[in-house]
Amino acid sequence: MSSLTRIANGIPKGLISADLAQGRKRLDSLANGILPGIVLVAMITAVAFSARNVSGFALFSPMILAVVAGMIYSNVLGTPAHAKAGIGFSQKRLLRFAIVLLGFQLTLGQVVSIGTGGVGVVALTLGATFVFTITLGRLIGVDAKLTQLIAAGTSICGASAIVATNIVTDARDEDVTYAVASITLFGTIAMLGFPLLAPLLGLDQHAFGLWAGASIHEVAQVIGAGFQNGTQSGEIATVAKLTRVAMLAPMVIALGLMARRKSDDQSAARPPMPWFVAAFVAVVALNSLVTIPAEVKQAVVLATTIMLTMGLAAMGLQADISQLRSRGLRPLALAFCAFLFIGGFSLMLVKFV
Repeated sequence: MSSLTRIANGIPKGLISADLAQGRKRLDSLANGILPGIVLVAMITAVAFSARNVSGFALFSPMILAVVAGMIYSNVLGTPAHAKAGIGFSQKRLLRFAIVLLGFQLTLGQVVSIGTGGVGVVALTLGATFVFTITLGRLIGVDAKLTQLIAAGTSICGASAIVATNIVTDARDEDVTYAVASITLFGTIAMLGFPLLAPLLGLDQHAFGLWAGASIHEVAQVIGAGFQNGTQSGEIATVAKLTRVAMLAPMVIALGLMARRKSDDQSAARPPMPWFVAAFVAVVALNSLVTIPAEVKQAVVLATTIMLTMGLAAMGLQADISQLRSRGLRPLALAFCAFLFIGGFSLMLVKFV
């Protein structure tokens, strides 16, 4: 003990004071920097989760409700200037980490379980829908970045795909919000309407599950539509949808390559594969090789949903409704045509499998 005392006495008091001052400065920077924004985003996220308990709102995922709540807050009350840093942190860092954690919801074994025909239906539908939406967007004059967001949201996995794609495309916050809103609208229509069409189209539970998983936008919407038609339909729909989620990685890589090719300054262009894509693939591989306890998986799924919801709440907080209006109805018409295409094209493939 005496030796420790001598060591402590040997440290210059000025050095200790400097370290304490530095630590205090970091805490002040945190409190006055990102913390207020994170608290605001967390409050809106809590409202979004609570709103699902209200009759009529249970149809919507907390992510969608968070976007709407964030937009209402920012456009009615205004977003405080001192919260900007924390909102930006939630929109970028939290969202990227959440996309990585999505990998824990998928294994390669699940992909194999729907068979090569099912994987083929999912892959062909995704690719054809993306190309169709990009082409139509160019023909009718929709902004290229907004078109890419709508294409990704329709063909892959709704809001999560829009967020991941925007990390590469770097579109405006209003474009992200517009894309999420339009995808939510038509995904909800599909969730409610597709189960009613199953008997009219002569689809058994396996066929309907594959159709729902290959064509409906959000994971929650797919689950809702699938299980509405039966347990087998729900299970197949979920696996087919998660197979689409797995294809998020190659799609983002492809978009990164496209962005790099179009860049005037090749040396300054970003790498074609962001770090979160590689991490997502690694997590899927880990989840396929290692048996993770069910309790841990449930906790990870909840954490993923919370972080995705916080990120989308942050986007809502930065969305300007007047900017959304300025986009007009063309992007909405594009999203509608993409919705019709993915539903019709995937149905045609399911009928042939």
